[in-house]
Amino acid sequence: MTDARRDPQGEPARVLAAADGSDAVLTEPALAFVAALTRRFAPRLQELLVRRRDVQAEYDRGARPHFLEETAALREDDWTVAPIPDDLADRRVEITGPVDAKMIINALNSGADVYMADLEDSTSPTWSNLVGGQRNLQAAVRRELRFEDAARGREYRLRDEAELATLFVRPRGLHLPERHLDVDGASVPGALVDFGLYFFHNAQELLRRGTAPYFYLPKLQSHLEARWWNEVFVWAQQALGIPRGTIRATVLIETLPAAFEMDEILYELRE
Repeated sequence: MTDARRDPQGEPARVLAAADGSDAVLTEPALAFVAALTRRFAPRLQELLVRRRDVQAEYDRGARPHFLEETAALREDDWTVAPIPDDLADRRVEITGPVDAKMIINALNSGADVYMADLEDSTSPTWSNLVGGQRNLQAAVRRELRFEDAARGREYRLRDEAELATLFVRPRGLHLPERHLDVDGASVPGALVDFGLYFFHNAQELLRRGTAPYFYLPKLQSHLEARWWNEVFVWAQQALGIPRGTIRATVLIETLPAAFEMDEILYELRE
């Protein structure tokens, strides 16, 4: 099998600014993986973003969100999503927060069922924060994350594996570019940067520890965007030799159009 992590069409993503932690995060293989994702999926993403603007223009002219006639049979059909992994069976208590070391440690130690490490709304998207957040996530997955509070003379560590919350990661929304990475002269979609770096560095380690790569997907506006994410997931799993269906995703319904396509969104991500 050829190594799909390396894109035969071009060079790895080019880094345009330095940041602490980049030696561990922005490795050449990881940047090649992000570049391959970008070349395959950024063109379709741009079409989806144009579609968002077209749909909004229809709303501005007086149209209303509605259930789709062409997917009525799907909504009425008898289908289910994939079975829930054991470590996602109980999600009654979930917390979220940014990806600084102290927050990740306290959240995973909190006793909650799930911690959603947020690379989106609760993290200021500076390059330093994003690269540092990826480095912190790598260390957390490997149970190596530490934080020293010199002012209080205190060190923060992760508890035993069985006591930790299950880790989810929320990448940035589809509309946000990452201008500190360049592929073929264009900025890389922030969503592909966040997903690609986390998945590349941590997927195998998560599986070794009896869990898997879990993601929260923000601000989707249609099932076509969910289909795009599914195609990203399928390709990424194949590229790293990970069984299809290993990735699991939770979709946040944050837009009115998505509220009318929840069944369709689930169907697109049913694996």
